[in-house]
Amino acid sequence: MPKEVNPQDTTRAMAYKLWLKAPNPMVTFFKTLDITNLIKISKKKHLKPNMLLDYCIGSAAVQVKEFFTLPVGERLIKYNTLAVNTIVKNKAGEVSSCDILFTPDLRQFNQEYLTCTAQVANTCQDRDLSAESMVIGTSAIIDTEIDGAVGMNSGIFNNPFIIWGKYRKKWFRYTLPISFQFHHTQMDGAHAGKFLANLQKEIDSLK
Repeated sequence: MPKEVNPQDTTRAMAYKLWLKAPNPMVTFFKTLDITNLIKISKKKHLKPNMLLDYCIGSAAVQVKEFFTLPVGERLIKYNTLAVNTIVKNKAGEVSSCDILFTPDLRQFNQEYLTCTAQVANTCQDRDLSAESMVIGTSAIIDTEIDGAVGMNSGIFNNPFIIWGKYRKKWFRYTLPISFQFHHTQMDGAHAGKFLANLQKEIDSLK
């Protein structure tokens, strides 16, 4: 279960002091991923590319301990689990939000992804796991090529957030520019850089 922790008892004590009440504590990094292997596995195993990318995001994030601690209001909350959010087009033609609990078992994650996104699409009801897990937000704008996007600082949603558009093909390689937004209280640039490096490694190691 998530629990409140004293910032002074964590490695984020100074960051909490400096950034929690900053006018804009969000930082955005841009990176172009090589997703050639992800597309290959998607076609070979008939798996959704978006699901595979969500799985790799979760796999990369669990290796960085800072992902498990998040500022919620003025409290610092520590979580035991992570979830990856995906946006679903529902039967009403609108979009709904669906959180998928991360598990390192790809087969299990895929089943959870398919079951939950189908349920959300049919019911038009969001699936929210934020009370139980630290949620990594995502938004895929797959009909448009974009170089990146800067999210807004709402002061309410402090979760890390990843945005991407349509992937690009050149010769035999596939690339995908992404933007990664994070709250500076949660992590520093070095942690974000480690996560992005992990993400590329997870994509390359898919089997």
